[in-house]
Amino acid sequence: MDASTVRLFLGLWPDEPVRECLRARRDAWTWPRGATPVATDKLHMTLHFLGDQPASLLPALLEGVAVPFAPFSLSVGRAAIWHGGVAVLEPEVVPAALLDLHGRLSEALVALGLQPEARAYRPHVTMARRAGRAGVPAVDEPVEWQVDGYALVQSLGGRYTVLRAYR
Repeated sequence: MDASTVRLFLGLWPDEPVRECLRARRDAWTWPRGATPVATDKLHMTLHFLGDQPASLLPALLEGVAVPFAPFSLSVGRAAIWHGGVAVLEPEVVPAALLDLHGRLSEALVALGLQPEARAYRPHVTMARRAGRAGVPAVDEPVEWQVDGYALVQSLGGRYTVLRAYR
């Protein structure tokens, strides 16, 4: 990546109480040697990964991804290890409002000339990578998340910066 591009994603960005609950759930796992738990300040749920985009597109993106949004409740608690050793927390039930938001954002991205990822959307919070032999924690209370917005986030040098929160 060079200065003419920005690495971006749209995601649900938790407030501090939800982030703390996610941290506690992450820390309840038993991580094998070599696993890389996600830093607490990076815990989130991706809606759309945009990858490297021309920096010149950023002003249009900031405005273009503002879509109608209705707050909703999200319960995240099913621990799983996905192919490739990605440890995640998934919702027990995916709320229709989450799928609606994802769909509206897909339409907004297409209107901006971007192609959303073709694979099916699987909402989750990544807990760690390279965690194929992790000890999945015993069933615990799910993290209850009152979602009242989403964010356009830049990833640069291992740091995430919320460029705009949409409420």
